[in-house]
Parts: sequence; C-alpha cells; structure tokens
Amino acid sequence: MSQAAFVLRIAPGGEDKVPEALRADQIIIGWAEAEGLLNPNLDWEPFREIVRDAYYSDEPTLRKAGAAAGHMWRFIRDMKPGDLVVVLYGADFFVSEIAGPATYNSAKVDEDSAYRRPVRWLNGKKPIPRQLARSALLSRMKTQGTSADATDLLDEIKECLNLAAHGEAPTFEKDLQSRLVREVLAELRSGRIESFGFERLIQTVLRNLGAKEVRIVPRSEDKGADLLATFRVAGTFQQSIAVQAKHWQPDPPVGREVVDQLIRGIEAESTNLGMVITSGAISDEAYQAAEQYFEEKGIRIEMVDGEQFAKLIVEHGIRTS
Repeated sequence: MSQAAFVLRIAPGGEDKVPEALRADQIIIGWAEAEGLLNPNLDWEPFREIVRDAYYSDEPTLRKAGAAAGHMWRFIRDMKPGDLVVVLYGADFFVSEIAGPATYNSAKVDEDSAYRRPVRWLNGKKPIPRQLARSALLSRMKTQGTSADATDLLDEIKECLNLAAHGEAPTFEKDLQSRLVREVLAELRSGRIESFGFERLIQTVLRNLGAKEVRIVPRSEDKGADLLATFRVAGTFQQSIAVQAKHWQPDPPVGREVVDQLIRGIEAESTNLGMVITSGAISDEAYQAAEQYFEEKGIRIEMVDGEQFAKLIVEHGIRTS
C-alpha cells in the first residue's frame, strides 16, 4: 500500500494540545462526545449521524456535521500505519509517522481529546521552520479546518525532513532561493509597484499557475473581488476564484474586514473559491473569519501573505508570454 500524508491541527475546542501530543507520542483530535466512531462496521451515513447527534442536532442542514465527520473519518479510517502527518505549531511544524490504529480514551472526554492515534515523531521531536516548506506545502498548512489530505505533497514533506535532518545545511540552490524570496518580498513592499501593478502581477502569477482566464475587475464593477480567475481541472471541471489583492506593508496586517469584503465578492460572482493575496501580513482574525466562512458555507478562502506570494513568484516565475 502506498504511503499517504496529511496535515492536522491539534487544537480540540480551541486549546493547543501539541505539547501533550508530543509527550504522549500521539496525535489528537476533538469531537470526543461522538462516542462509537471506532466501530469498523459503520458506513458513512451512520458515522456522520453519530457526529450530528452529538454536536449538530439543531443545524438545519448536514453541512457542519458532514465536515466534522469528514475530519473524523480521515483520522480514524484514512490514516494508516506508515503514513506521515504534518502537525502545525505556530511558525513551525512537526512531522509524525502513524504507528497504530485510532483509540478512544474516555477519561479525556471532558478535555475533548478522547480520540487519539499512536505515532512516531520524526526529526527527533524537533520542530521544523515553515520557511523550509515550498509554497504548495505552505498553502496546504493554511487550509481551513482540522485536517487535510497532503499525499500529493509527500515528496515536499520528505524534503523538509531531509533539510531539517541536515541542520538546514547551506547549499547554493537553497541560499539562492532564500535570497531571491527575500529580494522579491522587499520589491513587493517597497519597489516600483502600486496597487494596480500589484493586481497585474497577481494576474500574471495566476496564469503561470495554470489559470485559463484571469480578469482584473474594474473599480466601477468591484463587488468585493479585485480579480476573477478560472481554472480548468482535468480539462473538464471549472473552478472560479474571487481574489482580494492588498498591496500592504506588514503592519497593520490584513484584518477580518478584508475577508468580509471578499465574501461579498464570492457571493456576488458565485465563485467556487476565494483568495486573499497581500504583500504584507495576515492577522489571526482574518484566518478565523475564513475558517468560519468555510464551516458555514463550505467555500474555502486561501490566505496568501507576502512571503508565500514571493515564493510563488520565485517558484513559478512572472512570464508574460
């Protein structure tokens, strides 16, 4: 069986449980009151119904129950021994290898941390700086929700482990890329570029990422989105993205009001996804607003700060032809 990979936030009930997980050689997830999910005979619908009865019985739709059950299904069913799990922790992350099946510790229900899995922490239980990750892995780490599949980024995760194991040993390629990212970021923030130029730059980068069409929305038609992009998946399925562009300095960081503005654009343009792209920084409140919108509407908002956007430029270029 091929190896898989996942990204996991260990903060059940909003409480940071990463130090406890490291001490216990386990990974942890919430929804502890949904007892009985370890039953291997449960199909998806009864599995989801247990979660719904425990947490979302008053909700008019199954959206929240389905999203929560999806995270639990991934934790209990999809993760297999030998798979890698990236665990987020501030500006760093840890990587663990699944060592056994999920368990349920009834003594931990009140702490919302009853569901656990044994793991082997890699890199000697030492954190890995996020700056070692490529832009695609950085993006997946910022995904809204408790967990996400990252099997397509398995090689990038292993690359980070290798770099960390060698003490971030300097190489020409690594030094060059780091320097280029720093210089691109400096140019984004203080170079010969203004808000309209920043939008044109985003347009170019999105095209280089595979967008079939990227349109800058005229100010007179702005309903909350500065750009509208269309990606075609597998040559058939179309994904439309509304983008908010903020050519800002790091301070003040992008706040919740920018996400609210983008949400108006998403709903006015009926897009599938949203993106906030800034040359500056992004506040915790903005991330929380994006996560709340995903939980309520099922529409993801990708948050791209200045460093990540600089990495995208370095990795994918700014070709215009």
